[in-house]
Amino acid sequence: MSEDKNRATAAALLPLVGGAGNVTSVDHCMTRLRLGIRDLSLVQEEALRALPAVLGVVEDDTYQIVLGPGTVARVTPEFARLVAEGHAEQPVTGPTAPAGSATPETAIRETAAPEGTDTEPTGPGATTPSTTPATTADELAAQGAALKARQKSRNATPVKLFLRRIANIFVPLIPALIGCGIVAGINGLLTNLGWLPSVVPALAAMASGFMSLLAVFVGYNTAKEFGGTPILGGAVAAIIVFPGVANITAFGQKLSPGQGGVLGALAAALLAVQVEKWCRKWVPEALDVLVTPTLTVLLTGLVTIFGLMYAAGEVAASIGTAATWLLAHGGALAGFVLGGLFLPLVMLGLHQALIPIHTTLIEQQGYTVLLPILAMAGAGQVGAAIAVYFRLPHNRSIRTTIKSALPAGFLGVGEPLIYGVSLPLGRPFITACIGGAFGGGFVGLCNQLGDAVGSTAIGPSGWALFPLVKGNQSITTTLVVYALGLAVGYVAGFLATYFFGFSKQMLAELNAPAGPDAPLHARAEPTGTDPAPTSPGTDRAHDPDRTHDTARTHDTDADGPADTSATAVTASGSASSAL
Repeated sequence: MSEDKNRATAAALLPLVGGAGNVTSVDHCMTRLRLGIRDLSLVQEEALRALPAVLGVVEDDTYQIVLGPGTVARVTPEFARLVAEGHAEQPVTGPTAPAGSATPETAIRETAAPEGTDTEPTGPGATTPSTTPATTADELAAQGAALKARQKSRNATPVKLFLRRIANIFVPLIPALIGCGIVAGINGLLTNLGWLPSVVPALAAMASGFMSLLAVFVGYNTAKEFGGTPILGGAVAAIIVFPGVANITAFGQKLSPGQGGVLGALAAALLAVQVEKWCRKWVPEALDVLVTPTLTVLLTGLVTIFGLMYAAGEVAASIGTAATWLLAHGGALAGFVLGGLFLPLVMLGLHQALIPIHTTLIEQQGYTVLLPILAMAGAGQVGAAIAVYFRLPHNRSIRTTIKSALPAGFLGVGEPLIYGVSLPLGRPFITACIGGAFGGGFVGLCNQLGDAVGSTAIGPSGWALFPLVKGNQSITTTLVVYALGLAVGYVAGFLATYFFGFSKQMLAELNAPAGPDAPLHARAEPTGTDPAPTSPGTDRAHDPDRTHDTARTHDTDADGPADTSATAVTASGSASSAL
């Protein structure tokens, strides 16, 4: 994407989120532009989804616009620059979106029916607009806001909120993990081939330097996330990797540099935050700059050396042992379960608990054996989408969405296919999970037979994971096993969806030829419109009076979960490829 196109994308996004005055913060992760929004009523979500560069939108603690890997890193600086230029010139004055920022069709739809309400009948037995009792726009907006608040409160459990904060610690580290992981892969390849022996040590230093100090970065981010001084979090975490700890004995054993790893760093930084906050309650302001950091490092450091390093080291060793044992003795079953349940885990926000486990395994073994198995969920999703494409030859809208979203799906960006195809249709989401289960079962079986397949970094999936694949066999064997796992996931997801993904009535409704007498949801919708979705697992044949369902889900990449209203099948503009 050229610089002019990045700037144009940013310029198109800004008015649709309410202008610069409505944006309080700008950030991004691997795939999403994350915005702090002052007034959500100013956001024109339908128009955002219709932009060709937008793969989806997610509302959580921040408003997240899915742009895809690479694209988001280029668009964010341009967007931030536009916000900085217009912040003082575009104050938020009311609930009305900036004039001219939406198409007439979008403006009419938003005025008549705010988000969360029905705009037109979409299924058998639905009443026409003329028979619907008149309701004011304010009443509809209040109903939509209440529904959204209830859904968000159900998601804001203490466990899920804590897991989100843990994810916020590790997600900023993913680019470095990916870069160093690929360098490590190149270094391993050159070593095995005996090429460029003078370059190999330099590549080893590049790949290992960050990993040797990973605990420090984890400590820094932990203190930052939980309200402490980041550099103090990094300082106490640095104790863990300091070579001099080898001269210290704790619990009758010599400590070793790096013992406890990221788990120890996480615990040490959390303790440092609490000690720092405690100090600030009683230390006089005049002495704060001297006393607070000294006590924070001293007290936390002593607890870390004589307690946390040993305890965290035991936990980390147990994680590595458990993962190795599980895949060695029950790899096929474990892979089947993990691959099949990963998408539902993401929807529940529980997948974030795996991030520290992945990082611990990478520290211990050089790769995480869990990620390639979990990546099979994306393969099942791709296979299911291809089956939907062939089963609905007359539904141009769905087929257009699939064609535009498949390239991103092959590269591991699953939001467009999930939000735009499988989840709203219901049954294809379940059959996609079945495809992921078979792909995960295959990779797990290979692990059980002795061909371990792992990843040297977290974040990428699908084909994008190939440069990071590593195992206990030759690189060729490892790559072949991973490729075959993807193929199994594609085929299983395709077959399960093709034969079991639709009821007869669903096919009749969704596959009717477009025309004036065809059901609304079977016609090809113009860009930016959304047919009626169904909830996951819902058979429309058993619910003929459904007029408009909203499927709530969570995002699926390593960026963390978030609620979103997944509209059924958007037109080509709302699910364009991340390429």
